[in-house]
Amino acid sequence: MKKLTFNGLIGGILISVLLVTALLSLVWTPFDPMKLSFTARLAAPGGEHLLGTDEFGRDVLSRLMVGARAAIWIGTLTVAFATICGTIIGLISGYARGWIDGVIMAINNALMAFPGILLALGLLAVFGANQYGIIFALGIAYTPSMARVVRGAVLSLREREFIEASKVMGNSELFTMLRHILPNCLAPITVLATSMFGWAILSESALSFLGLGVPPPAPTWGNMLAAGRPFFEQAVWLGLFPGLCIALTLLGINLLGDALRDKLDPRMRGLK
Repeated sequence: MKKLTFNGLIGGILISVLLVTALLSLVWTPFDPMKLSFTARLAAPGGEHLLGTDEFGRDVLSRLMVGARAAIWIGTLTVAFATICGTIIGLISGYARGWIDGVIMAINNALMAFPGILLALGLLAVFGANQYGIIFALGIAYTPSMARVVRGAVLSLREREFIEASKVMGNSELFTMLRHILPNCLAPITVLATSMFGWAILSESALSFLGLGVPPPAPTWGNMLAAGRPFFEQAVWLGLFPGLCIALTLLGINLLGDALRDKLDPRMRGLK
C-alpha cells in the first residue's frame, strides 16, 4: 500500500502542477506568448527568458503555460465526449443483449479494429485540423473502448439479485439502469477515463506534431515540439521542454490512474 500511496501522491502532485499552470496562464504569463521579437530569437535559457525563446523570439515558458491549458481543454472534452457516448452505448448494449447487443458490438468491434490515432487521422481529414475537430475525432476513436468496458460491467451486474429485486418492484428498465446499474459501473469508468485523458494528450501532441492538430501560431506542446525539430542542434531547448512537459504529464496521469485502480478495485485491497 505504501508504494501505491506514493504513486498516487507523485501523480497528484504532477497533475496539480499542470492544473495550476493552466489556470495561471489564464491571467498571467511572463511574456505575451504570441509576441514576436526577432532581436531575441533563439535566446538560450536563463536571464530574462527562463526557458529561452523560439525561432521567432517568443518566450518558451509562456507558450508552454498556454500549451498546458490547451492540453487540459482538449483532454477534458475528449474524455467527456467518449465517456458519455461510450457509457450510453455500453449500458444499452449490455442491458438489452440479443440482436441489439449484436449489432452495436459489431459496429463497436469494427471501430476498434482501427488504431485510435489512425481513425482520428481519417476523421480529421473530413472535419479539418482545428481544436474541436481534434476533440470530436479523438472522442469517436476512444468511445468504443469505453463502450466495451461499460458493457462488460453491465453484463456482470444485470443478473445480480438487487437488479432482479428492482424489476420485481415494478421499476422501469430505464430507472433500473440509471439507479442501480450505472452507479456500480463508476469505478471502471473512472479508471478508464483517467487513462483516456493521457491518451488524448499524447494523441493531440502526435497530431499537432504531424501538422494536423491545433494550427499555429496557437501554442500546443505538439506543435512546439514539431517547430523545434529543425533547430535541434542549434537550440535543443525548443524540443526538450515541450517533450518533458508531455512526458511528466503522462507519468502523472499513469501514476494517478494506478492509484485510483488500486483504490477502487476491491481485489487490489485483498477483498474477496
